[in-house]
Amino acid sequence: MLQGFIQITLTLGILVAIVPFFGRYMAAVYLEERTFLDGGCRPIERWIYQIGGISSWESMTGWQYARAVLISNLMMGILVFLIFMFQGILPLNSTGLEAPSWDLALHTAISFTTNTNQQHYSGETTFTYASQMFALGFLMFTSAGTGLAVAIAFIRGLTGRPLGNFYVDLTRSITRILLPISVIGAIVLLLAGVPETLAGPATVTTLEGATQTLARGPVAHFEIIKELGENGGGFFGINSAHPYENPNGFTNLVETVIMVSIPASLIYTYGIIAGNKKQGWLLFWMIFILYVALIAITAVGEYYGNPLVNNLLGSSTPNLEGKEVRFGWAQTALWAVTTTGTMCGAVNGMHDSLMPTGGFSTLFNLFLQIIWGGQGTGTAYLFVFLILTVFLTGLMVGRTPDFLGRKIEKREIVLASVILLVHPIAILIPSAIAIAYPELLGNISNPGFHGISQVVYEYASAAANNGSGFEGLGDDTLWWNLSTSMSLLAGRYVPIIALLLLADSMANKQPVPETPGTLRTDTPLFTSVTAGVMLILGLLTFFPVIALGPLAEAFQLGRY
Repeated sequence: MLQGFIQITLTLGILVAIVPFFGRYMAAVYLEERTFLDGGCRPIERWIYQIGGISSWESMTGWQYARAVLISNLMMGILVFLIFMFQGILPLNSTGLEAPSWDLALHTAISFTTNTNQQHYSGETTFTYASQMFALGFLMFTSAGTGLAVAIAFIRGLTGRPLGNFYVDLTRSITRILLPISVIGAIVLLLAGVPETLAGPATVTTLEGATQTLARGPVAHFEIIKELGENGGGFFGINSAHPYENPNGFTNLVETVIMVSIPASLIYTYGIIAGNKKQGWLLFWMIFILYVALIAITAVGEYYGNPLVNNLLGSSTPNLEGKEVRFGWAQTALWAVTTTGTMCGAVNGMHDSLMPTGGFSTLFNLFLQIIWGGQGTGTAYLFVFLILTVFLTGLMVGRTPDFLGRKIEKREIVLASVILLVHPIAILIPSAIAIAYPELLGNISNPGFHGISQVVYEYASAAANNGSGFEGLGDDTLWWNLSTSMSLLAGRYVPIIALLLLADSMANKQPVPETPGTLRTDTPLFTSVTAGVMLILGLLTFFPVIALGPLAEAFQLGRY
């Protein structure tokens, strides 16, 4: 037990150490300050701007920024869908794979365009190397860059700056953050044992004399952007539990830290841009404490194991079902909370096999979306909760509801409410339909409380742009592909539009001077109130689902 918690503590320590450095670097990138990559990046960026006809000095309004996001994402989604449908005649098809069904291709294109990477397929038996690299790999960069661009535009608006230009923000996100780290990270993973080859599957003879075919491919570069960009879609069907994606403890550590580095550091980036590092650190520690609490809940549950199994064995053993022995209960618990907290969605063990406490933690992360949240958008959701907290506390104590010197009025509260309400709508309505017709639509492998969790998790994962799953569903059907596609689109683009309009509204307000009646938001007390508001809103919205899923399952196991 001690060794497991030491591993978790080491990972958390590394995260805390890199946040100020990485956060400061990202702030310099988006404030267009000098960085060590200027010499190599500026010529490439100028070339991209010239080819695309982009005026780098031209700032956009909220609607213009939103339209740019929607149009660019639509074009990229269509391109990728066409690559899928014609992959049978494209090069780099060493296994002779044909096009997938249209509904699976549509779901996959939408899923990767929205930075969700929800997979209703196994990569090694469905998509060619060309589709994996030029379609899925391409979207892993652009969808992550889109999330970063929206978050920075939102932060600029909150602090009274112009929103900026989407195409410039997208370009800088890729050339100065995602691509350099991915190149270095891919080399590190390659040296650590992750393969990178265009050779086809290898046929080998096993020790028993049988013949076995081993899928392989250009995995290392795919794996690093999968984690860094909070994409989560695996090159292989079992994702980062596969020994070619995540072969050992070192790669597991690298991938875990990389997964959480951007969303955690973005909070510090906000503090620099807003000129209030104190508030940035307070928000970071608030999320960090919630993150550690969920890790502890999950890890303890996995360590003490399943009482049904323990009763059969006559002793207490960790829950190792669905886990890789090379990672064990501790690293699997840490990864499960991290991947659902960051909205990455990659898995190094099967979430369907987690104890009810693990099911609670992962679902709770998907419901709340701010521990640490999606690529960029999670940071934006955090400040939506801040705005609501300012409004609520201002009403309670009779102080002016303003944030960063700008008044919070009806328009801001309406937009904030839209951002927070679209999420439960995209989850609960389709979940209710699927559960109401389990034989016709559900394809649920587990009856009872766990089956409810399976269904709700699938839609929560789609709406939260996470992509992981309990994987107890037969989800490659017309119903699941199309219904989750609707949740993917609603959970991604409705909040993005509302976030940009909210930022635009805040940017266009006249700043008001601070008075003795102004509610300060950079205090431990206000930060604690914000945490309470987030937890109460999250629990009240989804408590019936939590009660019928992991809580009921825990009480059922507790009888044994």
